[in-house]
Amino acid sequence: MNKEELIQIAREARENAYCPYSKFMVGAAVLGENGKVYRGCNIENASYGATVCAERTAIFSMVADGCRKFKALAVVGSQKEDGAPCMLCRQVMTEFCADFDVPVYVGGPSEIYEHTIREICPLPFVSFNPSKDYH
Repeated sequence: MNKEELIQIAREARENAYCPYSKFMVGAAVLGENGKVYRGCNIENASYGATVCAERTAIFSMVADGCRKFKALAVVGSQKEDGAPCMLCRQVMTEFCADFDVPVYVGGPSEIYEHTIREICPLPFVSFNPSKDYH
């Protein structure tokens, strides 16, 4: 799967967003190590703390399907050009990424920027794992 296809799936997922409070629609698509793509959208709640971002929805869907690592992630917002993931999502990304050089495609309706997990979350909170290169 190429990055344009992953970004398009994120755009399609954005259409399912439930965001009556912020009106900020976000979609995400995660390419699991198993080759499957998992979609997510932001789901708001009147109790704002119960709101879940699109990135976490997609990653949690991947984990619920039995896949524990992803190879690429796309997240697309509706109202600004760089709808960068929040810090909670970045932390979750570090837990389930295949490695810290996994590409993350981030953007809005027209511009998409490419980053890596390492760039957007340079000092993640991690449990000690000698097989991972965190820096």
